[in-house]
Order: sequence, then structure tokens, then C-alpha cells
Amino acid sequence: MARTTCRFIPDIIAGVSYRVLKAADAFWRRSNQMQTPNTDLGGQLEASALGARMWRVEPGKASTYHQHFTQEELYVLLEGEGRVRIGDEVLTLQPLDTLLVEPDTARQLFNDTDADQLWLVLGAPREEITSTLEMTEEQLCHMYPEGPKALPPELGGGQAE
Repeated sequence: MARTTCRFIPDIIAGVSYRVLKAADAFWRRSNQMQTPNTDLGGQLEASALGARMWRVEPGKASTYHQHFTQEELYVLLEGEGRVRIGDEVLTLQPLDTLLVEPDTARQLFNDTDADQLWLVLGAPREEITSTLEMTEEQLCHMYPEGPKALPPELGGGQAE
């Protein structure tokens, strides 16, 4: 088999741009609605076209039941047994299982097990409006069809405190 040698042109290498976020430097905080620990990787790395977060869903907790306007989301379960509500269907995922959810499909991560779940969630294209404080009432109703603090039936339903 012939071997191909790649030669890099110095001008191209000089234009390469990248950013690194060390795990120890990632800023984690609890989400406004459901108090779920998360780190905004895309924001901290100044991504312009891609949203990226890691979510740690603790036992008995959930993320928001939400949908997007234009953004597809890719969910990768890194640790734990993952539970996801997609509309009225519930999926159970194992570590390294991956799920793609289209924009207008309501979804929610939840944890009805005894161990934490760690998720990597990637979304593109980035939504124009990401802060609930900037959304109209109509936009909020679209994004959170059961309200911003809805719990899945597996965690008792109703609204989180």
C-alpha cells in the first residue's frame, strides 16, 4: 500500500484557532428553573454556532421539560443510567448512548435512580434568544409547554419548588 505524506502550508497552520477549557477550570452552577448543576461549555469556550453543556442530574431531580425553536440537540449519557421523557414516551439510556432530538419535540432529562447522571448536551444552530428573561410570554409557552418547572410523572408530576 502506498503511503501518503501530508505537507502543511505554514500560512494555514498559523490560521488555526482553538480553545481549551480544563475540567478544573469549568464553572458549574445550578440552573435557574430546576436547580440542576450544569456547566456552559459553549459559552465558556466562546462558541459562536454551537451550544454545549454538561448536566449533572441528581437522584430525584430533572431538567426542564422543554423544546426549542430552531435548535437540534444531541444528548450523550456519560455516567449513570439515563432517563429521558420525549413527549409521552420514556427512554432509558446507558453510558455512551446518544439521542438526537429535533427542535419542536419536547424533552426532559430526569433521574429516578439512586446515582447521579452526567450528560453532554450539544445543540445547533444556537438559538437567538437563550435567556428566559428576554422571551415573550408566547415564546416561554412554546419553549416550556407544561411550565418551566414541570416534573415528569416518574418524579410525582406537578411543578418543582
